[in-house]
Formats: sequence, C-alpha cells, structure tokens
Amino acid sequence: MVAKKTQSKSVAKRKPAPRRKPTRKASRPTKGWGRLWPALLGGTIVIATCWLLFKVLSSRELPAATSLPEGFTVHGIDVSHHQGKIDWELLRNQATIDGQPLSFAFIKATEGTDLVDSHFKENFAAAKKHGILRSAYHFYRAGASAKQQAEHFIRQVKLEAGDLPPVLDVEVKPASVSQENFRQGILEWLLRVEQHYGVKPILYTYHSFHQQYMNDSVFNLYPYWIAHYYVDSVRYRGPWAFWQHSDSGQLPGIKEKVDLDLFRGSFEELQQLTIGRK
Repeated sequence: MVAKKTQSKSVAKRKPAPRRKPTRKASRPTKGWGRLWPALLGGTIVIATCWLLFKVLSSRELPAATSLPEGFTVHGIDVSHHQGKIDWELLRNQATIDGQPLSFAFIKATEGTDLVDSHFKENFAAAKKHGILRSAYHFYRAGASAKQQAEHFIRQVKLEAGDLPPVLDVEVKPASVSQENFRQGILEWLLRVEQHYGVKPILYTYHSFHQQYMNDSVFNLYPYWIAHYYVDSVRYRGPWAFWQHSDSGQLPGIKEKVDLDLFRGSFEELQQLTIGRK
C-alpha cells in the first residue's frame, strides 16, 4: 500500500506539460493578421468604390422630369402643420420659383368632421398680411358625413373678397364605400360649400385617383387642381386649372419640404377666380 502511494505521487509529478515559450505566444497575432488581411483589403476596396460611385452620381444633374415645368409664370405652394412654423415675411420677400415671386398659397384648414389644422389660423392670416393670394382646403374623409364635413369647414373658414375659392382635397376611398356613394358624398360637400361662399370650389386629387374614381363630367364643372409629380407635362386630357408638380420644394422661410404648385394662366386670370370677381 505504501509503495502504491509513492508511485502515484511520482506519476502525478510527471503529468503537467512544460510551459510554452514566450516566443510562440508572441507569434500568434502575426499569424491572425495574416489570415485577415485579404478580407480587410477587399472591404476597403468595396467601400472606396461605393464612395466614388456616390460622388459621381450626386454630382450629376437631376433628370429632366424633376425640373420645373416650362411655360408657366404663376407659382404657389400648399402648406399645413407638416411645414412647421413658416416665416411668411421671408417667404414673401425672398422665395421665388423659376425666377417668379410666390403668387398664391393653399392652406389646410380642416379634416373630417372635427379636426382643425393646428397652424391654419396663423398661416391663413399671415398669407393675407403679406399679400399672397390665399385659399383654404378641407381633407375629405369618405367614411364620414359629407354634410357634417361641409358644415365643419364653413364654421372654421371665413373666406373674404379677394381670396381664392375653397378647396376639397380628395385622396382616399375606403373599400367599404361604394363608387356611387363616394361620388354623391363629394358632390354634396361641393354643392353645400358653393352655396355658402357663392363660388365653385376647387377640386384637388391625384391624376390616377381622378381617373379611377372621379372620371365623370359632373366633376369637370369645378376647377381641377391636379397632383402629378415629376413629369414634364400634365398627362390628363380634361380641363385643369392648378398643377401640384412637386412634393419636395425648398423655399426660404420654410424649413421642411413643401409642395409646389402652378396656375394654368396669367396672374390676372388667377385674380378672376377670386371671390367677388365675375
């Protein structure tokens, strides 16, 4: 028994392996970098290529479709709370579109049966103060009562002589609302508002939306404000009065991007549309 114990102690002393020399530890990083350098070099080349490509593309001129439409001299904007606080004095004095001063502004007033845009009163008053022809628009909710929406707009918007006609903004048709009821609701709003202000409202909608849901001669009785972006000409064969041709304008006095619009005619013809003019 004693001999066995002595033997096991002797074996235990021989088990630990000798320590590795420091020189082998120091050689490991070099071996690791050697494996990684092809991947690092490849990544560097990819990043450099992407950067050069970005610089080349960003230096190129924008396609012609994003340039301002030619042949028009009366320009305007449409705004809401999305544009934040607007410096109307700066906008009036320094903002130009295609070298022309800002002539008109459509300002969001209401939506549905109870919503009032948080910047409406401020924007509406400021536009008049700074000599910009103004109008107010209502965002139509097809699922709500057209009559109640019209009355809501009338309560909030006090248009005066010299203002542009009121606007109905139609962009959404719920699947639950039939085509017939959808059109009837729009007409109900237009007729009630026309009765109140004594002038035909302007009807705003997208080109494709108009073609799909409002392609009816009855809507041609109202001045059409068409939204059709990044094209060099309006591809709508029917009559139209205003064209929203961009949703990414940048003007002095407005920090956020703003919609750019134009009028199909002269400034004198635009004035003929205002309330109180015949």
